[in-house]
Formats: sequence, C-alpha cells, structure tokens
Amino acid sequence: MATVGEWVEGARLRTLPLAIAPVLIGAGAGLGALGGFSGVILGSTGPGDQPAIPLALIMVKVLLALIVSLGLQIGSNYANDYSDGIRGTDDVRVGPTRLTASGAAAPESVKRAAFLSFGVAALAGAALVVLSRQWWLIPVGVAAVLAAWYYTGGKRPYGYRAMGEVFVFLFFGLVATLGTTAAVAGGVTLSAVSGAIAIGLFACGVLMANNIRDIPTDREAGKTTLAVLLGDSMARAAYIVLVAAPFVMLMGPIIDGHPATVIAVLALVLVLHPVRIVVSGATGHALIPTIKSTSLTALAFSVLLALGIAL
Repeated sequence: MATVGEWVEGARLRTLPLAIAPVLIGAGAGLGALGGFSGVILGSTGPGDQPAIPLALIMVKVLLALIVSLGLQIGSNYANDYSDGIRGTDDVRVGPTRLTASGAAAPESVKRAAFLSFGVAALAGAALVVLSRQWWLIPVGVAAVLAAWYYTGGKRPYGYRAMGEVFVFLFFGLVATLGTTAAVAGGVTLSAVSGAIAIGLFACGVLMANNIRDIPTDREAGKTTLAVLLGDSMARAAYIVLVAAPFVMLMGPIIDGHPATVIAVLALVLVLHPVRIVVSGATGHALIPTIKSTSLTALAFSVLLALGIAL
C-alpha cells in the first residue's frame, strides 16, 4: 500500500504551478477589465458612477476556478500514472517513481484517485458556472475532463501521437485563463487572450522538457511525443522558443492599456537557468530540475503579469 508521501509524489507537485498560473492571469485580466483594484474596491469615480463590485464574490470565483484547475491537473497526473503504468510505458523510467508501475499502489486505486480529482473539479466548476452564469463553461469543462483522461488513456491516447502540447496549450492556456476571466468579468479582453497564449506556451515548454528527458524510453515503449517526432536537437530548440515567446506576448496587455505588465520581464532571470541546462545537452536525471524551474518561472511570470494588468 502506498504511503501518504508516495500519493503526494504521485500528484506531481512540480506541475501544479502550471494549474495555478493561468487562473492568476485570468483573475488579473478580469480585475483589469473591471477597472483594476481601485475600480473593484472603490467603484467608478466618473459620470454614471457604478458601485464597487463585491471583492468577496470575485475571490470566491477565483478560488473555485483554482480548485477546478488543480483538480484537473492532479487528476490528469494520476490518470497518466495509471494509463502509462498498465501499458508498461513506465516500466523503465528516468524520472520520479510512479505509483502504478512501481507497484506501490494498485492500478484501480490510482484510477479512483484520478476520478476523485476530476469529481472535485466538476463540483467546483458547477458552483463557478452558477455564480458567474457563464453556461458555456459546462461543455468546456466536460471536454477538459475527457482531454485529461484520454491524454494517455483509452485505446488511442493522443499523448502517444505527438498531440500533447496542442491540448496542454488549449486547456492549461486558453481555457483556464479565459474561463477565469469570463467568470470574473463576464467577458474576455486582449490582455486575457495574450496572457492565455503566453502561459499556454510555458505549459508546452514544461511538457517539452519532460519529453526531451524521456525520448529514449518513449521510443522504446512506442510512445510518439512531439519531442520524439522532432528528435533531440530540434526538441531542445523548440523548448527555447516555447519559453521565450511568452515575453513577446507582453505586447498585448501593453497595447490594451496596461503598461505595468512590463514588470513580467523580470521572470527572464528565472528562465535562464533551465535554458542553460537544456542547451548544455543534459540528459536523463540532469534534465529533471528543468521541469521544476520552468514551472516556477511560469508561476512567477503569471504573478507579475496578473499584478501588472490589475493595477
């Protein structure tokens, strides 16, 4: 039977910043659309004054969006552990031990943990839809759960067909960010779209770093990721593009009237370390720190970007 520590490790905590980051950007963009911190707290000060929007309600919506995003991420991690484990993909691993492949937990237990996480996300999502009246989020939420499961689950997992980055960009970039903004402000803005693209690219960068590490074992197991398809050198070049492009997207919020978002450039300092590791040609265990560092860079970028938009 797996220990609590092993279950926590199975949740892959190093990936959770990628679930938090889009919600922060979405919340910041939502606040910006409502007039920023002053507009939300004090209300409008010009002709046709509007009352301040209850900050408590906004915070509840953001918290629910965060639970949805974390539930989907953790559920996806457990689902990946289960599906790769029963397929034998994780029999030879370079990274952290997996619950299913190592025999630390029964496959059905890992599968139940995945669906429990999805259930928590669904309940929080239902509450968010009711509060925000953004009914379109219902089918989007269903699609997100299906995408999380079929990444490595089912008979034809898209994660085995070099499509992982596409769905990561879509759901942990566009959907999570724009869904949060819509729930908070009732619509989306150029700042929200630019931020969604930026954090989606970061999420793809983390996945690319993970898959560069696993190229040899994935090839052996018949798992075709984008990194396997590109080959080692091109995959490393793709990683650099994926973590550099988000800084170009800062032009969107600046054009949208939020010049303070330039502070997100400070996250460049953090991204230099993982980039150096990837460029060095490091392989195997030496690439593991890159995954965590890129995730933390994405989180720092999102905090600064959200703050810049919301000011």
